[in-house]
Amino acid sequence: MTSILTNNGAMVALQTLKTVNNNLEETQNQISTGKEVGKAKDNSAVWAISKSMESDIQAFEAVSDALDFGEATVAVASSGMEQIVETLKEMRELTVAGVSQNVDHNKIANDLAKKKEQIDSIISSASFNGANLLDVSGATQLQVQGGLEAGTDVIAVNHIDATTSISDILATTLDSTNAAAVLTEIEAALSFAIDSAAQLGADANRLTDQNDFVSKLTDSLKSGVSTMSDTNMEEASARLKALQTQQQLAVQSLTIANQAPSTLQQLFR
Repeated sequence: MTSILTNNGAMVALQTLKTVNNNLEETQNQISTGKEVGKAKDNSAVWAISKSMESDIQAFEAVSDALDFGEATVAVASSGMEQIVETLKEMRELTVAGVSQNVDHNKIANDLAKKKEQIDSIISSASFNGANLLDVSGATQLQVQGGLEAGTDVIAVNHIDATTSISDILATTLDSTNAAAVLTEIEAALSFAIDSAAQLGADANRLTDQNDFVSKLTDSLKSGVSTMSDTNMEEASARLKALQTQQQLAVQSLTIANQAPSTLQQLFR
């Protein structure tokens, strides 16, 4: 039935146009922001999950920073200990020569004293941001957060008592009578330094491996958040074109429906 009081066709066309316009606005927002789920009202469940994952991402990025700090601290100590190993090797070479009777023991003693000073300098300066793994005058361990569990995901890097184990060599000046004893001290210190350098290398590898794992885990979380909440631009582009066409057709349909009452006038002429 056709009525001049109620234009059912126009009402249907208007509702269709409103729906199309709403969908078109939503699609345009998704394209402009790059987010399919940018607010809780878009999809409350997905939004809540993505926000929880984003919080984990931020926490893991902080863990990565802590691991970077730990790696740098260990790297400084490792470089220092490796240099100490080389210096002790030179000291052992000098002391081996000092065991002989027909050498200048005073000159060798002076050279050894200079190298001992060099070792002391390396130990005192092998610090990073106030942390020195070769000096146990402060904390005995460097605590590095390696995960999100505060109580369990901690990597402990032990300090090395290089001050006591290495700097105490040459307590007496080398001469023709004690060269063998000094050689024994230096060889013990060299063995300790080699073991310590190996320990620091293992600690460095552990921190590097953990940092690589955290980095990959963070990337996976970012990918997951993107999959859930980011706009599929190819799909959105196709949907935008379709909605624009629907909008044009809905406008034409509404125009035709609005012309229906005036068409009735032809029946009364």
